[in-house]
Amino acid sequence: MEAAFDAHLRAESVKFTQKDASLLEAVDEIGSIHQAADELGRSYSRSHQRITTLEDVFGTLVERQRGGSDGGGSSLTKTADELLARFDRLQTGYSSIAETTEAVLDGTVTMRTGELGTVMTAAGEVRAIVPPEIDTVQVSLRANIITLHDPDETPTESATSARNRFEGHVVSIDHGDTISLITVDVGAKNHLYALVTEESRARLELEPERQIIASFKATATRATAKHERVHW
Repeated sequence: MEAAFDAHLRAESVKFTQKDASLLEAVDEIGSIHQAADELGRSYSRSHQRITTLEDVFGTLVERQRGGSDGGGSSLTKTADELLARFDRLQTGYSSIAETTEAVLDGTVTMRTGELGTVMTAAGEVRAIVPPEIDTVQVSLRANIITLHDPDETPTESATSARNRFEGHVVSIDHGDTISLITVDVGAKNHLYALVTEESRARLELEPERQIIASFKATATRATAKHERVHW
C-alpha cells in the first residue's frame, strides 16, 4: 500500500494522482493537450497516452477538436470536472487531518549514525533524524507519514530502506467521504494514526481489532528535545 499521504483516486489498477490533475488543469486553462504538455515540460505523446489510459477507466475526460498546428483545441468534460473536484476534496481532507493529528513517543537516543539515530521508545526502537548531543527526546509521528500493510504482505526490509515497522491492531476508524483516519495500537502509551483512502481501507479490510503493520520512513521521522515541538 502507498504512503498514506500520497493522495490518489483509483479505478481498477489505474491511479489518478496530482500529476494527472495538473495535466488536466493545464489542458483546461490552455485549451490544448500539446501546449499543456509543453507548459508542464512533459512529452506530448506521453501526456496524450496518459489521458487515454485514464479515460479507459474513468470515462471521457477531454473533448478534442481536430485542426490547427497543435492538433486542435481541447476542453474538459463534465466527468473530468467532477474527477478534479473529487481529487481536490481528497487532498483537502488529507491536509486538514494531517496538520492536526500526530502521535508523540518519548524516548532515549541509544545510537547515532550521522544525522540518523536509534531512539528507544515504549513501542520499541525507532530510527529517526535526531538532534546532536541530546539523548532525551520525543518522536513526533504525523498521520501523513504512516503506511499500513497487511501482515501477510509486508515486504521484507532491505538493508537500505531505513523504515520503521511495528506490529499492532486497529483501535478505531474515523470514516470520511473519501478518507479514513485509522487509530493503531502498537503497544505504546500513545496510539499511532494513519490516513488511508476508503478504497484502501476496504482493500485492507480494516476493522477494529484487525492485526496490521504500521511503517514509516526514518528520514521522514524527526526527534526533538523533549517538550519542544516539531515545525513541519
